[in-house]
Order: sequence, then structure tokens, then C-alpha cells
Amino acid sequence: MVKSVKITAEEAKRRLRDVSEGKVFWCQDGRHLKNLKELEEALGTMDPGTFHHHTGEGRNDFTSWVRDVISDDKLANDLSKAKNALDATDMVAQRIAFLRKKV
Repeated sequence: MVKSVKITAEEAKRRLRDVSEGKVFWCQDGRHLKNLKELEEALGTMDPGTFHHHTGEGRNDFTSWVRDVISDDKLANDLSKAKNALDATDMVAQRIAFLRKKV
């Protein structure tokens, strides 16, 4: 269960900004992602093999990164249900739009 958290303007800004160098997401295709916008762009152009590398075999690296680094349980929960990169792209885009409205 995802607990409902009131997102303040400051929290929305924090979730949208770049993460520290040590928390960057290292994508199997060589890209380094440092924020949600870069995640959205990467997912939008990601080949199925790369997506499967990060989500197959009972793992979901995107979910873990969003939960543990971005600290966005709602988006992490949504991403855990994504069937493909296109679904995940839409989920991230919708969350970014929501966060931007809060700023």
C-alpha cells in the first residue's frame, strides 16, 4: 500500500531536480540518468532488450531507483506495474506534470 503524502512545492522541486553524482541511474545502454525528465526521455527511446534487462527476472531497477533515490513511492508503485517502456514513459511523464503543477 502506498501511503498518501501531501506534496509541498519544496518536495516537488526536490523530486524534479538532479540527484547527486553517487545516486545516478546507470542504464544498461550506457546512459546515466540524474533526474525524472532524463528517465522519461530514456524510457521513451529505450529498446525492449534494455527495458527487459532492468525489469526482467523479478527485478525492477527503475522502481527501486525512483523509490530509494527520488523518494517517490507513488511513481515507484506505478512503475512496478509497467508492462513495457512506453507504459513506463507515460507514467513518468504524468508524474512530472503533476509535480510541476505543485511548484
